[in-house]
Amino acid sequence: MNSSSIQPLGRTARGVPVIGEADVVVIGAGPGGFAAALRARREGCSVIIVEKFDMPGGVHTSGLQGAANTGVGGIHTELMERFAAAGAIYTATEKELPDWAGNALSHYDYYLEPGSPFRRASFNPDAAGNIMLRMLDEAGVHAIYGAAFVDVEMQPDGGQRRITHAIIETVQGRQAIRGRVFVEGSGTAEVVARAGAPYVRGGGRQPETVTTDAQARPIPGGLLWIMSGIDFAQTAAYQKRENDPALSKLINAARAAGDIPPELYRPRLADQGVYGDHYIGHPTVDMSPIQGPGTFILWQNVPYEWALHMDDDAEHAFRAKRELRRLIDAEAAFLRKYAPGFQDAFISHVGRYVGVRDGRHPIGEYVFSIDDAREERRFPDAVTRPMTKTFFWDQYAKYTFEVPYRCFLPKEVDNLLLTGASLSFTFETIFMVMRNFPWCCQTGEVAGHAAARAIREGISPKQLRWTEPLPF
Repeated sequence: MNSSSIQPLGRTARGVPVIGEADVVVIGAGPGGFAAALRARREGCSVIIVEKFDMPGGVHTSGLQGAANTGVGGIHTELMERFAAAGAIYTATEKELPDWAGNALSHYDYYLEPGSPFRRASFNPDAAGNIMLRMLDEAGVHAIYGAAFVDVEMQPDGGQRRITHAIIETVQGRQAIRGRVFVEGSGTAEVVARAGAPYVRGGGRQPETVTTDAQARPIPGGLLWIMSGIDFAQTAAYQKRENDPALSKLINAARAAGDIPPELYRPRLADQGVYGDHYIGHPTVDMSPIQGPGTFILWQNVPYEWALHMDDDAEHAFRAKRELRRLIDAEAAFLRKYAPGFQDAFISHVGRYVGVRDGRHPIGEYVFSIDDAREERRFPDAVTRPMTKTFFWDQYAKYTFEVPYRCFLPKEVDNLLLTGASLSFTFETIFMVMRNFPWCCQTGEVAGHAAARAIREGISPKQLRWTEPLPF
């Protein structure tokens, strides 16, 4: 199905024009949705994928994350190999950045012994998005970019309900796509919410004083941005010379001069029960090398105390988009004026959207909890072989466990499969480790394979018997 061949296919029960139909309809082309669409198409299904931005990849491309990992098998390994072959991966080591390991400004490598070897790989977000777009085209997936998912139409199906159409908003207004199996790849469980399936609102671990939903504060999201023209050797020399590893002296001077707003580099919250040391304040510069020498990605997190639910509150989303760009401007101005090595630096890219770390958590046929990981449980419907993950809330303990297929099946909807950050997991488990690029790709493959099997067998995903782990 090509865009030039789209023909009206009637109207939905609500009168929305139907512009396409497919065996599998994927909402969202982040790593989970991307891999689901690719796998289902390669297994012979017709596939339509809907993406609100102009390329696949989600937070890792449109959101600039760009973290390159060693391939874990399947589509993820294929992606890393394609990125590398295209020259889209940049790797920094102690040779390029001798003062990076153990540096207080390092987002990823601050915990290393100062001066120790390290290897930090990242992919160019825009180049990677182009490669992912070509892979979908090569497979024959029909991708609709620049289209916002807005709703579903449904009908009863025994004791469950099934989605018949996804409703999207394009330059032509509201349009519908008919499908047999749908895949949730939005990253914030938007399809689950529109389908009326149950979920837990974002809110994360709360201090004991929080007793109402109005007081619930999600793990704050963030807007990533890239700065080029940085001479980090000058920055490191200043840190050593002035004994100012976190640039605190410069920050204090700028604050005293009125050059930075109070929300920038705010102190950490005193309550250590809230997420431990993670996302409880943003007291210093937070950066990582990306794309090439002199270029770094920086994190601008939503102030925790704002308690923004950006995935389900429009005013919160508007505020985050507006205010974080203001803070990025303020941070860039501060760095150029005060920080050695930044005097010739400039903003070269800002992410297309604010990433959500703690959105809706769907309730599936099984809800995977932190105790499942800690007790290293095994399941008859495990989707992969036992995997070992490091959980940073548990003093970086490693656990080996399995994830059941039932976590991919939301309650009350018969033909919807979950992926990535929208799996049926408790918030601790998703936040700690189960929302990274490799795992999201793997979950997408699981969903794509399950959708294809259900189509071939003429059953719903919930009727599918999953007895063998998918090899990766």
